[in-house]
Amino acid sequence: MAELTYREAVARGIAQEMARDPDVVFLGEDIGKAGGVFKATVGLYEQFGPLRVRDTPISEQAILGAAMGAAMTGLKPIAEIMFSDFFAVCFDYIANEFAKSRYMSNGQVKCPLVVRTGNGAGSRFGAQHSQSVENWCMMIPGLKVVAPSTPRDVIGLMAAAVRDPDPVIFLEHKSLYSVKGDVPDGEIVDRLGIASIVRPGNDATIVALALMVPRALAAADKLKSEHGIDCEVIDVRSLVPLDTRTILGSVARTHRLFTVEENPRLCGWGAEIVSIVADEAFYELDGPPVRITTPHIPLPAADILEDLALPSVERIVERVKNAMES
Repeated sequence: MAELTYREAVARGIAQEMARDPDVVFLGEDIGKAGGVFKATVGLYEQFGPLRVRDTPISEQAILGAAMGAAMTGLKPIAEIMFSDFFAVCFDYIANEFAKSRYMSNGQVKCPLVVRTGNGAGSRFGAQHSQSVENWCMMIPGLKVVAPSTPRDVIGLMAAAVRDPDPVIFLEHKSLYSVKGDVPDGEIVDRLGIASIVRPGNDATIVALALMVPRALAAADKLKSEHGIDCEVIDVRSLVPLDTRTILGSVARTHRLFTVEENPRLCGWGAEIVSIVADEAFYELDGPPVRITTPHIPLPAADILEDLALPSVERIVERVKNAMES
């Protein structure tokens, strides 16, 4: 067992898969000798060399175009887009090209590639570098979408993503890069589409993702100690495929549902989960589902305003307490 930061886990997860499979290659802007702008790929260039770890020009379209071509011809590329906001620059590849290649070729062409990117707010980068774009990605047929919240899950989900035959969007939360966690020794491999109950509880289900998972856990501890409300917390981990069985099973036990999401409120992933629960477990609910979200606004750069926009531990506690008491 070792204690690693989230950023160190990124490098270990990529190294695990590159050491296992010589067809895995890694490309992106400043990911080689510089070790990545977030220092999440330190040591990979020295370990695997310039043929397998390739710095690219500052061109998101070139990065994903090269990754798609490599995947179509037998390699298994991991491509980095530095900030998830920059998906807007290369969205044609994401939405129209590699997401649909298997379907449009009748299964003759596969694109086993991973696009990893820094996602989310909390680092004071402003409206163009702080967005959570998981809802952009999960709406596209043909893509799989994951977002780990712990160093251990970074490694396990990276392995699952690299070994998957379809394109996977791998969202690393920028505000988690410095967070530490225990990571087992040896190979770690998870499955896509498996959520994790990270805190059992009886009174309410809180569903969260990435940075919102530790906040939901802290809120659940406060709700229990200060208000006697025992919350179960689910780390979604994988949005596509989505583990509806775990979520529905939890709601059937607790009879209340809260989603905590960093997406802007309009069309966030929590709305999809609420819709599924309403369709499949409506009569299990003792009250209306509650979505705790970021407002539908561009994210401010000012620290006070950014903190106010994002769901906080205090806001989660208040919303859950008020809903449970009403």
